[in-house]
Amino acid sequence: MTDYEPTGHPLIAALLGRERSLLADDLTAAGDDLTRTVAGTRLLVVGAAGSIGRAFVRRVIPLRPRALHLVDLSENGLVELVRDLRAGDLTPPDDFRTFAVGLGESGFRRLLAAHGPYDRLINFAALKHVRSERDPFSLMRMVETNAGAMYDLLAQGELDGGAIGFARAFTVSTDKASHPTSAMGASKRLMELIHLAHAGWLPFSSARFANVAFSDGSLLDGWRHRLTKRQPLAAPSDIRRYFFSHQEAGELCLLACFLGDNREILFPRLDPSADLMPLRAVAETFLRHHGFEPLPCADAEEARTRAADLAAGSRRWPCLFEPSATSGEKPAEAFFGPEDDVDLTRFARVGAIRQPVAVARGPIEHAMTTLRAIGALPEWRKPDIMAALRIAVPEFAHAETGRDLDQRM
Repeated sequence: MTDYEPTGHPLIAALLGRERSLLADDLTAAGDDLTRTVAGTRLLVVGAAGSIGRAFVRRVIPLRPRALHLVDLSENGLVELVRDLRAGDLTPPDDFRTFAVGLGESGFRRLLAAHGPYDRLINFAALKHVRSERDPFSLMRMVETNAGAMYDLLAQGELDGGAIGFARAFTVSTDKASHPTSAMGASKRLMELIHLAHAGWLPFSSARFANVAFSDGSLLDGWRHRLTKRQPLAAPSDIRRYFFSHQEAGELCLLACFLGDNREILFPRLDPSADLMPLRAVAETFLRHHGFEPLPCADAEEARTRAADLAAGSRRWPCLFEPSATSGEKPAEAFFGPEDDVDLTRFARVGAIRQPVAVARGPIEHAMTTLRAIGALPEWRKPDIMAALRIAVPEFAHAETGRDLDQRM
């Protein structure tokens, strides 16, 4: 588990166009506030073994929480994270534990009862790939992971009079939640709304941010594997994305979790004209960093054929750059829409979306009831699940092309 973590890493600096963290000045200015807010707290981090969870854990430990409990479905991921922490220069608190359970499982509620109360639940659990909406089975799991498990937890907590096992919540979101075109984005927007519906008794904050460069399972992470296997690189030629380093992801979540106000969603202040990067250009930068020149190919067959030349020492790496035809893909992302109430005054490079105090619960409850009714049926249909998401997220504009990433190189 090797992360291209620091922003100053030569490859990350080349991709992002910056050698220091975008949030460096904000972290310096907020240092004392963060230390006062975190020191002595009891924290429960869900999804701790994922890319963003790991980055957050590494940045919260120096702030000296009293207890740090890590939860993840990946037993192997937790083991490797603990080994990394114990072998490195970070010293976890004395009350440091890991649990290989899931947020929506009965074991998680028993964990809260046995080891709580916590000052904060910090939730990074997510299915983050648009490819997960290719079939109703993966799609339903994505909706449950991204929104359903938290809905059940908060609904039960409200019934129990707020005795939920934690005093405040943070759940990570995505830039794709703003005017979503994918079910992944719509499920994250539903998650934001679910938190908002309960914010009167359980304060919450969130963060939307860019693609984390080389995060687990990402396109860029796939390039690293293809380089090792001497396979062609592929990227859509018409898609642009914002990128963040692991370091910046952890830092933004620190600010949002501990300094974000109730109902706020923090996001990085990036310039669309300078920071929205074509994926083709990112792939070319990646290859040149490793000493290769991109060799554009006409189709997948040519790219696979050309890959054989690499074994003979060729420094020209075959690439397939073609327009995206995948369902749910946006040409470019945005962190907020024109209707959002945005505060750009508190931080130098971070903005905050201030969500309304009141939210209509009816559509949220209707959407969740419909999703659970679909789940009880003997046959699941993708259009039904999409329609249920639109009940709570009417701006969800999905374009079905009949193509998914499993059909592409």
